[in-house]
Amino acid sequence: MDAAETVGSGGVSGWEVAVLDGGPADGMRVKVADRPRVVQVTYPCRAEGAEAGVRVEAVYVYRLDHGVGEEPLRYGFDIACP
Repeated sequence: MDAAETVGSGGVSGWEVAVLDGGPADGMRVKVADRPRVVQVTYPCRAEGAEAGVRVEAVYVYRLDHGVGEEPLRYGFDIACP
C-alpha cells in the first residue's frame, strides 16, 4: 500500500498511514482516521505495591505536522507536553 493511500475500515473513512517523528516512538508507522491533531503513545510502567487492577503508563504526545503536501502524514514529538 502506498504511504498516502486511504482505506475504509469498519465504517470509518479517511484512514492514512502516518509516521511519528522524534521521542520514544521515533519512526513508528501508524494508521490514523480523519487526521487527528494529536496522537498519544503510552508505555507501561512497573508499579510496585499497587492495588489489583492499577496500571501506570508513561504518556507521550505527538502533534500533527501541517507541512503542505507531505507524504506520508507526519506527527512530531511534543517534548513540552506532560
